Amino acid sequence: MQNNAIRRAFFVLLGSTTLIAASAGLSVARAETPSAVVIKNFMFSPMALTVKAGSTVTWKNLDGEPHTVVNAAGMFRSAALDQNDSFQFKFDKPGVYKVFCGIHPNMKETITVQ
Repeated sequence: MQNNAIRRAFFVLLGSTTLIAASAGLSVARAETPSAVVIKNFMFSPMALTVKAGSTVTWKNLDGEPHTVVNAAGMFRSAALDQNDSFQFKFDKPGVYKVFCGIHPNMKETITVQ
């Protein structure tokens, strides 16, 4: 009888812990920056991003190879980003911005600023 009570208490505690962990995960998911670009597998992801004027976009290189973030119109250019390095740019004016990697020009992305 005492073993059943201990088992029940264990499963209630386990269920509560799982619920708390799940809700914490949801909070983290909501806190992610919508203006983040990941560089991985020789691609920008997402390849097209829409942000509001005044937003700062952050690029993070997750590849083992260096990459750069270059605006085709010459407005900005990052240094070579090694693995886990990041670069930020604040888009103040609406428009369509073409972005590519200066080292691997076939890597392309479009940032639309509204």
